[in-house]
Amino acid sequence: MDDQERTRGQKIKQSVQNKTPKKLRNPTDLQVRFRTGFVYVTLSVLCLIINNWTTLLLLMLTAGITAGEFYYMLRSDAKLPNETLGIIAAVLYPVGVFFFGLMGAMMVTLLLLLSLIVWYVFWQRARVPDVGVSFFGAAYCGMLLSGILMIRVSLPDPWGGVLVLLLFLSVWGNDSFAYLVGSKFGKHKLAPRTSPKKSWEGFLAGLVASMLFWWVMSFVPGVVMPIPMALVFGLLSGLMGVLGDLAESRIKRNSGFKDSGTIMPGHGGLLDRCDSLFLVSVTSAILLFGGGCIPFAG
Repeated sequence: MDDQERTRGQKIKQSVQNKTPKKLRNPTDLQVRFRTGFVYVTLSVLCLIINNWTTLLLLMLTAGITAGEFYYMLRSDAKLPNETLGIIAAVLYPVGVFFFGLMGAMMVTLLLLLSLIVWYVFWQRARVPDVGVSFFGAAYCGMLLSGILMIRVSLPDPWGGVLVLLLFLSVWGNDSFAYLVGSKFGKHKLAPRTSPKKSWEGFLAGLVASMLFWWVMSFVPGVVMPIPMALVFGLLSGLMGVLGDLAESRIKRNSGFKDSGTIMPGHGGLLDRCDSLFLVSVTSAILLFGGGCIPFAG
């Protein structure tokens, strides 16, 4: 019976391959990268635009998956984080912020710290650095990302969704422009020990892209942000995006990883795609709320 099922599976696979256009049967790395990126971007855009609940779902999945990849890399660096507590807390950060605002983030933080203390006291193999890594992973992948949710719920539909979508586009634009310009014109290394492929030329191009999308954000109904302020905020957001990217590159280098995971063929792990978003998320929330650009409902 197993042989029959195996033979049947091979026939189905061969039939599907025969129906596939020749140019798609053996995709190049660039084609795989494009398809994966297209699916990721499409799903992200839909979740951000539809409503607050789909945005929450997107952030919960992102926080949980990236936290798992983070802990996997740190385990290879001789650390012993508590993945279970860390991943649960990372997922709960957006949930807490969604229902209780900043108080929700404080509640999750307190529960996480108490749980880690209990774990440290009763599990003799745990060390203080392991507690620190466990907390850092949850805060890095969950708490920072919750800034997106606070921005999303600050404006009524559809403008809250449009605002966070433009924020995502500023991050993607920063990465894309930096890569395109850096690969073609980059001659001066930005951080050769941490991320050898990054150049100052690409870095500046990425900042320009970030500022451009923030300029567009100033025209979203409900946003009160003069153009000079938008450009300054776009510059600061772009800088935080680069810092987040370099931070994740440093984590991978220390742990001996080229990619944080394999969930996105052609791209690596989800953490590789979201590393810039974490710091941009919380920085943007502080800038927009602190600058009085959008109403604070936390």
